[in-house]
Amino acid sequence: MARTGQKKIAFIFILILMFFKMHFAHATSDFEKAGNILQIAIPATAYGSTFHMDDDKGRKQFYYSFFTNLAITHALKHTINKPRPEGNGSYAFPSGHTSAAFQGATFLQRRYGWKYGVPAFVCAAYVGWSRIEGESDKHDTTDVLGGAAVGILSSLYFTTPYKGITVTPVADTGRYGLIINIAW
Repeated sequence: MARTGQKKIAFIFILILMFFKMHFAHATSDFEKAGNILQIAIPATAYGSTFHMDDDKGRKQFYYSFFTNLAITHALKHTINKPRPEGNGSYAFPSGHTSAAFQGATFLQRRYGWKYGVPAFVCAAYVGWSRIEGESDKHDTTDVLGGAAVGILSSLYFTTPYKGITVTPVADTGRYGLIINIAW
């Protein structure tokens, strides 16, 4: 399929996904609605960036990190089955909104650098905050931190830099350091 056709299909897919997600969102305030929109917009931007950069390798890495994040998040939700605060249902841990936002933000940072990563992480943090605060209080801090961890780790595992140098902090049993990766 021609590159233009792929871009059109991806764009239509993202629009449909955003429409359905926003249609079924049960946010009670503009604060929560913004969090709902961003949890889709961040990974959609990460995915779209692979087309903009003509980055087939990055697109494949995005697929792996996105679907791994989705699978782990939902497996944990159904395995742990933690009740939501204030009796708002079940499956609170980890926060799916937060894991999706941080997966996309980490992909952008890891693949294309901090220039793209910083704004994405600010938006992802807003998504997490919108899940704790607000009228419906869907999660507590542990749920959001768990979601952020799953999202971050899924992208760190599968994503390599597009070009340039990346520095990644690492921690292991009794050892701490940095991994420096150079790509050209």
